[in-house]
Amino acid sequence: MGVLTLDQLVACVQELPALPEAAQKVFRMTEDPNVSTREIGSVISSDIALTTRLLRIANSAYYGIPRMVGTISEAVVILGIQALRNLALAAATFDLMKGEFAGYGLRAGELWRHSVLCALSAQIIAKKTQAVKLEEAFVGGLLHDVGKVVLNVHVAPQFQAILALAELDEMPFHEAERLILGFDHAEVGRRVAEKWNLPTPLCMAIGAHHQADLEGDTAGLTAVIQAADAACYVENSLLLAPDPRSQCPAAALETLNLAQADLDEIVREAAEQASRSQGLSPVGRAA
Repeated sequence: MGVLTLDQLVACVQELPALPEAAQKVFRMTEDPNVSTREIGSVISSDIALTTRLLRIANSAYYGIPRMVGTISEAVVILGIQALRNLALAAATFDLMKGEFAGYGLRAGELWRHSVLCALSAQIIAKKTQAVKLEEAFVGGLLHDVGKVVLNVHVAPQFQAILALAELDEMPFHEAERLILGFDHAEVGRRVAEKWNLPTPLCMAIGAHHQADLEGDTAGLTAVIQAADAACYVENSLLLAPDPRSQCPAAALETLNLAQADLDEIVREAAEQASRSQGLSPVGRAA
C-alpha cells in the first residue's frame, strides 16, 4: 500500500462505525440547558449495551453510592446529566479503542487505558484551573488520540519509517508522522470528531493537541488536553511507555498557570480515580 493522502484518509474515516444513536442523542440533548433527566434516561435506556455498561460504572467504588443503582433514571438523578453524558460517550467508544494498535506498538487495551487516564487528568486540570468546563475537558481527553485508530489500520506499513525517523532525529512521534505522511493522528482525529458531529470547538482542540501555539477560542481546551496528555507520560507504572522527549508545550503550561512538575500529582490522582471505576479502569476490563 502506498502512502495515503489526507483526503484518502478522510474517506477511510467514513469506514469507522458511527457512535451509537443513543450516545449521539445524549450528547446533543445535553447541549440544551432545559433538557430533563427523564428525557436523558429514556434515550440511554433504549440501548441495552449502553445501559449495562453505565450501570456498572455507576455502581463502582468511584462514585461511592451507598445503595445499588438499578435503573438509568436513578443514575441520572444521582450522578447528574453531565456525568452521564461523559459516561455514555466513554461506553460508546470503548469497543472502538480497546483493541491492539500494533502500528503504534500498543497492546490490547493500552490506547483505551491512555485515553481514560488522559480524560480524567484533563478533568482534574479543568477543575484546578477553571480553564474550561469539566465535561468538555473529559471528552477532549478521552478522544484526543482517536485518529490513531484510523492511521493504525490504513498506513501501518509506514510506521517503521516514522519510528526510525523519530529515534534518529530524537523528535516526538507526531512530528515524524507529519514529515513522512504529511499529517498526523491529531489532524485525522479532528476529521473523526467531525464525522461524529461533535461540537466544533472540541473537534478543533483534538486537531490541535500537538500544536505548540495556542490560538483562538479553543486555546483553553487545547491547553488542557495537551497538559493531560503530557501528564500521562509521567506515571511510568500505569501508562504507555514514557517518552523523555514528551513535555507539555510551554504555551499550555503558561495558559493554565501550571508547572511541568504539577503533572505528576495530577496523573496520580487520575489513576486513583480510574482504579475505583470498574468500567473506566485502565487496568480492568469493561463489559
